[in-house]
Amino acid sequence: MEYPAEFTLDQEVGGYVVTFPDVPEAITQGDTLEEATDMAEDALALALTFYVDRWERLPAASSADAGKRLVRVPSAAESKFRLYGALRSSGLGKADLMRLMKCPASRVDEILDANRPSNIDEIEMAFAAIGKKLTVPVREAA
Repeated sequence: MEYPAEFTLDQEVGGYVVTFPDVPEAITQGDTLEEATDMAEDALALALTFYVDRWERLPAASSADAGKRLVRVPSAAESKFRLYGALRSSGLGKADLMRLMKCPASRVDEILDANRPSNIDEIEMAFAAIGKKLTVPVREAA
């Protein structure tokens, strides 16, 4: 999951302000381009949790136009956001996943919460419970 972001040089205080056209709730800044990029990944993941909390569809990522850079959602959070999307597209909710996994609601909440660590095996079990399979692509580092 990668979203285009605008990195704007802040002339007054220095550093970069980062905004996301597709996820307006995500805004952050950093003193250097590297710091701004790290902060942008965290801000993006946090902003996407707002959609999950409200059980709304995650915004689709547009293509990166000139002047924009792609910012990726951290892998651990991405697996949870993809599980959330699969649940929604299947017409299922948290209660359905709880029933299918035979676990308490608190466990389902933890599995879907991108801010809380989960064992990858649990996330795979959640996908399997709704008839899906988690795959993890690997590519060359940029």
